[in-house]
Amino acid sequence: MDVTIEGAHEGERASCTSTADGQVDRCGDREVEIMAGLAEFPVAGVLRAEDISRAKKFYTEVLGLEAMETFGPSSEGMYTAGGGTMVMLYERPGMPAPQNTTLAFGVAAAKFDEVIDDLRAKGVVFEDYDVPEVGLKTVDGVAEYAANGVKVAWFRDTEGNIINIATM
Repeated sequence: MDVTIEGAHEGERASCTSTADGQVDRCGDREVEIMAGLAEFPVAGVLRAEDISRAKKFYTEVLGLEAMETFGPSSEGMYTAGGGTMVMLYERPGMPAPQNTTLAFGVAAAKFDEVIDDLRAKGVVFEDYDVPEVGLKTVDGVAEYAANGVKVAWFRDTEGNIINIATM
């Protein structure tokens, strides 16, 4: 990696190398401590809900996420998903739902159709999109990219948040 060294002459650059643990790098003849990034830590999607009770029921009974114990206000909920990821919900009546994808689940290609069928059986309605400029067209709520075989689908939760499911 090539970086500018703090305190160096203007424009001075050095070639830097990482150690195996990623904690200390060498830049030129200087040893520098590198701050840990966030890549090794779990991430949580945070979504607003008009009605937290309704949303909690949807995320546990329909999506099958497991509720975690929460320590904040009773108007919040935290749920575990695969791979150490989490979803947090907070109640905010009157706040409009975003009009973009707010949460995305990566599903094994072999399980995609099964997950779609299961969600449909629980009342989930998948969105239909036709966006030619990006090559996106859903058929019965599912788009498939011919180039790589990736399947994607979108639906709204009970609070109007748009959720995506895609094959990985």
